[in-house]
Amino acid sequence: MHAIPGNLDFGALTVRRLHPADQAMICAHREAMFLEAGGDPARLRAMTTHFGPWLQPRLADGRYYGFALLDAGQPIAAIGLMAIDWPPHPAHPEQDQRGYVLNVYVEPSHRRRGLASQLMRLAEAEFGQRGLTFAVLHATDAGRPVYQGLGWMATAEMAKPLER
Repeated sequence: MHAIPGNLDFGALTVRRLHPADQAMICAHREAMFLEAGGDPARLRAMTTHFGPWLQPRLADGRYYGFALLDAGQPIAAIGLMAIDWPPHPAHPEQDQRGYVLNVYVEPSHRRRGLASQLMRLAEAEFGQRGLTFAVLHATDAGRPVYQGLGWMATAEMAKPLER
């Protein structure tokens, strides 16, 4: 098990690594995040139905990792991280992986305290400990200013849902 990186001050909050028992919390945070971003509730329920079984083995074997913040023992924020296979690229010409940040969520009762920024700094330190020198994420409109304030840059990625 990796030590928690960095020297960040979370005040009275406790920071801990995610573990398999966090599956329901991560699913709830993910669904709430997309709902707040304007997602369709029915599609999000379907997403969560499929996300939970996808997540469980990855939490168990460490392919999905990250951190939770606890206030009086209750999770109030979390961040998910992955190392994803990616061919060497101009942004990381000597590495075949990149860090991936997902499911950054802070409960409404704890927002506007800098917790998302602190979680992102923790993520960056974790990627550094794991030897990852480049990371990506997909930002909601609400999250974009947080990430930009930390030096994250927009990319030219495009997407298209394909018919089955």
